[in-house]
Amino acid sequence: MSNYLFLLWQDETKNPTLGTPESDSHMAAYGAMFEAAKSAGVFQNGDPLTPSGTGQTVRVRNGSTESSKGGFPSSSEQLIGYYVLDCKDDADAATWAAKIPAAALGAIEVRQIWAM
Repeated sequence: MSNYLFLLWQDETKNPTLGTPESDSHMAAYGAMFEAAKSAGVFQNGDPLTPSGTGQTVRVRNGSTESSKGGFPSSSEQLIGYYVLDCKDDADAATWAAKIPAAALGAIEVRQIWAM
């Protein structure tokens, strides 16, 4: 088993409005995925992130630090959360990625974590 990082990419504007039946259903889908991962013993860590506009992007170029508000502006999708799951292999990780609700609205980037 190895730990995999699941980065949830989605257009934030496509999230259902909080307090609506659609939002309740969406959150229930996340709850079901969380419970399934927990019951299977693969869940390690995971949390949603605040909206991309509340963050910053930091780059260092030629010894100078540059900071800009928000995520990467060239992307139509924002990083909205992450999970760390302990998966058997890449195929197992892909199976879990497909269960994350953001996969239906955006994309799940799956990367194995190097044990250094």
